[in-house]
Amino acid sequence: MQTSRIAQEEEIGELLHWALSGHHSLAIQGAGSKSGLGRPVVADHGLDLLGLAGITLYEPGELVMQARAGTSLALVKAELDKNGQRLAFDPPDYGPLYGLAAGLGTLGGVFSANLSGSQRVKAGSARDHLLGVTGYTGRGQTFQTGSRVMKNVTGYDLCKLVAGSYGTLVIASGFTFKVLPKPDEIRTLLIAGVALENAPRLMNLGLSSVHDVAAAAYLPADIAARLPNAAGAGEDTALLALKIEGLGPSAEFRVRALQELLKEEGDILCLETEASLAFWSFLGGAGAFANSDRPLWRVSITPANATRVISAILANIPAASYFLDWGGGLLWAEMPEEEFDGGESVIRAALGGAGHATLIRGSSKLRRTISPFQPQPAAIQKLNARIKNAFDPENILNPGRMTEAEDISHESPAGD
Repeated sequence: MQTSRIAQEEEIGELLHWALSGHHSLAIQGAGSKSGLGRPVVADHGLDLLGLAGITLYEPGELVMQARAGTSLALVKAELDKNGQRLAFDPPDYGPLYGLAAGLGTLGGVFSANLSGSQRVKAGSARDHLLGVTGYTGRGQTFQTGSRVMKNVTGYDLCKLVAGSYGTLVIASGFTFKVLPKPDEIRTLLIAGVALENAPRLMNLGLSSVHDVAAAAYLPADIAARLPNAAGAGEDTALLALKIEGLGPSAEFRVRALQELLKEEGDILCLETEASLAFWSFLGGAGAFANSDRPLWRVSITPANATRVISAILANIPAASYFLDWGGGLLWAEMPEEEFDGGESVIRAALGGAGHATLIRGSSKLRRTISPFQPQPAAIQKLNARIKNAFDPENILNPGRMTEAEDISHESPAGD
C-alpha cells in the first residue's frame, strides 16, 4: 500500500478530494505505535500525519497548549517540563506492548484513542482535557470545534466525539488541550502481601480518604516481580500501590497519615519522586506485558466486581496474568496463548454485561476474527452508524477499524 506523508494541512484536503473522487479508502496513521489496536484496517492508500508536527501555541500562564497531530508526545512533555507543567491525564506509552521502542507515540494517537494512564481515576481521561480540534471530515470539509477557553464553548461538544473514534470520523490535524502544574513531590506507598479479596476495599479506603490519593493499583506477586521499583518487597509478594502528590510538607503529612491508617494491612514501602514516576509510567503502559505477542485485554469494570470477574477468568484460564489499576476500575489481563478466541468468550462471560473489554494486543487473524471492542446493543450500533454517516458517508477513513462491517447505509435517517 502506497502512503503519503502530510507536511501541510492543505495536503489533507487534496488527498481527501482524490480519495472521494476515486472512491479510495484511507488508512490514517502517525508513528504506528497503536496500529495493533482494533481491527486491521484494509485501505487503498495510507495517510501519514507524522510530518504534520510542531507546537503551534503554548501559554504556560493560561495552562493551554496547541499542537499538530503528528507532534511527538515526548516533545510535548519535554516542553511542558521546562515550565513545571504536565499532561495530568498521564498518557501511557503502548509502543513496547507491540515490540516497538518507547517514546514513539504522537499527540494524534493519544487523543484519537482517548488513552489515559493511572491518574485517570482522579484527573479524568484524555478527552476531558481536550479543548479544541481542527481537521477534515470524511466529506472533505474542514472543521474547527472547541476553544482555547472552556467557557467560550457552546453547542455540541464534538471534541468528546472525536476522542476515541480511532480516526474513523475525521482526520484531526491539530489539538488544543489543557495542561496543569507538576506536583512538587510524589510518593508511592507499596503495601506488601495484600490478598486479592482485600484489594478493592483498601484501594477504595485510600481513594475515598481525606488524603487526596491520586492513583491506586493492585499487583499480584508475579506482576510485582516484573516492576523495576518493587524489589524491596520481594519477588513473591503481591503489592497494593497508592500514589500521593503535592507540596512537600503536604505530601509527607499525607504519607504518614496513610501509613498509620493502613499499618495493620502489611509491610509498607515508600517510593520517592523519581522512583514513583518510573513505577507509574511502567504500570500505566502495562510494561509488565511488554515485548510479548500474547493476547492482552483492557477491561473496564466497577471496583466492586473486580474480585468476581478475576476469579471467573482464572477459573477458566488459570495461567492468565492480570493486575488492577484505576482503583480497581481497570483490569489488565494477558492470556497464555491464542486458543480459539484469545480469551474473549471467557472475559465477556465473566463481565456478564457489567463492563466492557477491549483487545489491546492480538494477531491480525485474531483481530479479524473476534470483536476487539465491546459489542454494542443494537440501538447504540444504529446511533454509531448514523454518526459515521454524518461525518464519513463514503466510509473512506480507517474502514473496518472499529466494526467488522462499516458499510454505512446512505438512506435518509428519517426512514429508520
